[in-house]
Amino acid sequence: MNTKRACIYPKDIQLITGRSERYGRKLLNDIRVHFDKQPYQFITVEEFAEYSGIKEEIIIKYLG
Repeated sequence: MNTKRACIYPKDIQLITGRSERYGRKLLNDIRVHFDKQPYQFITVEEFAEYSGIKEEIIIKYLG
């Protein structure tokens, strides 16, 4: 069975954007505010794609 991850981590954002991991943490916090989520809630691939404007297919390629 080939399973894909459902959530995005700062290291993933670093790989996708080429920016620092610190930038990834800040971006995830910005996305949480945008979607009115609590600090302990995860950001999904779909939410990241919607916020960043990067297609889901491209993000999934980076997640392996």
